[in-house]
Amino acid sequence: MRALPVSLALLLLFASIVGAASPAAVAGSVADPATAPDSVVEGTDATVTRVGSAATGVLAGGDGDRGRPQVASENLTFRTLSTPSDSETRFGSGSRGANLGSSVGFAVDETDAAMETAAVVQRVEAAETTPERQRRILAAINRVERDEVTLNSRQAEAFSAHAAGELSDRELLDELVRIAATAREYDARLEALDALAEETDGFSSPTRLDELQVALQVYEGPVRDYALSAARGEVAATELYIESSNQSVVLAAIIDGEYVREVFRLDRWDRGGGAIGNDEAIEVTSAAYPETASLREPDAFGAGSVQRITIPHDFGVLRTFVSGGTSQVFVEHQRLALDAFPDTELVSETGDGFNVTVDRSYAGGPVTVTVRDEETGEPVSDVTVTKSVGGGDSQTIGTTNADGVVRTLSPPESYRVTVVDEPRAVFVDDLEPIATPRPVAGDDA
Repeated sequence: MRALPVSLALLLLFASIVGAASPAAVAGSVADPATAPDSVVEGTDATVTRVGSAATGVLAGGDGDRGRPQVASENLTFRTLSTPSDSETRFGSGSRGANLGSSVGFAVDETDAAMETAAVVQRVEAAETTPERQRRILAAINRVERDEVTLNSRQAEAFSAHAAGELSDRELLDELVRIAATAREYDARLEALDALAEETDGFSSPTRLDELQVALQVYEGPVRDYALSAARGEVAATELYIESSNQSVVLAAIIDGEYVREVFRLDRWDRGGGAIGNDEAIEVTSAAYPETASLREPDAFGAGSVQRITIPHDFGVLRTFVSGGTSQVFVEHQRLALDAFPDTELVSETGDGFNVTVDRSYAGGPVTVTVRDEETGEPVSDVTVTKSVGGGDSQTIGTTNADGVVRTLSPPESYRVTVVDEPRAVFVDDLEPIATPRPVAGDDA
């Protein structure tokens, strides 16, 4: 490939920093029902309709019945994957915001990959005969196939290194963002190769191209997308939760009134497994997440050994990837409206003129702290709330809003919440996360 002029290379680099796609626009990401009430989720004819606080439309007796059995409000839960129950894990939590070093690194990687795709397309188009053109297309697909194996190895090494304390939280996130960005570029390259194959006389893309595209989508996710935009300064900084084991990772955040979570379980992915059909993958997901599946008909998209299942519902979106061979969900993406989040247990403490309630959740789940006046019951705004984990130093969560509310993410161990309005202070001690509502399964889940 002929080297680009320095000025053009710098222009491409700058453009990729300032003109990057927003998380909602990233191919393969979970659709955001908060920003498009009547939007269509990719790969399905279902329409996302988001309700306000109480979720009445889809519960038993509501008007939201769309031909699906509904769940009673007292039984509503949103099950979620987590790290294996018997594994040793490491967790971290901290704010993720703009970072020039990370942003430039991402831009360089994306520019390099995009230039490589352009070179591949140019090489195919330069073929002088149809057989040579076919050979170059197949060679390029083979190269992406090999590169996907490398991505999988990089991700597995990152999980293991973080769990062992060899990678910091930021280093793990940066590596996962790079892997996701590279996977997106490989997916775009396959789209280009598919178009070139369609334009070639007597030739069509092999089936494994479709299979490879679905496999590449497992490396993307809504929290990774947010981390990329945050590093570039495109969105406000927010708290991120990270938990890892030797073969898994959990990422979670609270973004624009939604709880966003992604989980990857390498131990559930049989990369050499046989094909799995749409119906079987839907059955696997429906059995694992029966309450969510009862809210809306699942949609399947996939080929070969990986199927992608999407369930857009009135509270958000569930997306899973199901592995052939294991017939298990090995990747999960969720977006859930915070004002309808059901998986919490309340603890209350009164003192110094305040009534403080803490809606506890599971490890990595959303925790809502509400502060009210002890006498009037009215919400108290602009008071500082802190959190300390395992006897450590207190870290500021934020200040209460007009509803007296501030939110954070639950650690996997005991913690304390403190409400401070000098000289007044209320302590809510010995808070414990509740049990994670894991998917229904006959194994460790």
